[in-house]
Amino acid sequence: MKALRWLTLWFALLGAVVALGVGFMTTVSVIGRAFFKMPIPGDVELTQMGIAIAISLGLPWCQMHGSNIIVDFFTQRMRERQLRVLDAAGAAFLVAMYSVLAWRTGAGAIAVREAQETTMILSLPMWWAYAWLAPGLALAGVLAAVQVWLHLTDQPLARMHGDAQ
Repeated sequence: MKALRWLTLWFALLGAVVALGVGFMTTVSVIGRAFFKMPIPGDVELTQMGIAIAISLGLPWCQMHGSNIIVDFFTQRMRERQLRVLDAAGAAFLVAMYSVLAWRTGAGAIAVREAQETTMILSLPMWWAYAWLAPGLALAGVLAAVQVWLHLTDQPLARMHGDAQ
């Protein structure tokens, strides 16, 4: 568990650095556009790629901490065991979703690399962005699988982030 927590933290920190970099670049570009009529070339494509990467790298942190939207209107009166089974099923669906997304994103990276696709303005290889998305999605899937196991074995989810042993 400790290795997963460490890896998830570093993914989130890297995602935060990417998002901050995009924010800084956007600020500089807007100021350049407003005052000097010189925006940063390719700022929109860099923003699109950067934010997608930042989100992908942040997904494992959100998954580990259970930061998904939960609508408990229908489950408020259910017993703890029933809730755990439902939560395990939800986490299993997330395992499937993250697995398919990581697989197809990785396959997309290979296909885009073989096609030698580049961005329109900066001519950056498009496969770079795809390749950066897959690890975050895969790690989120691993964390969801751990959550399935924790739910089904009646262990506290707090174990994932070190609050309970």
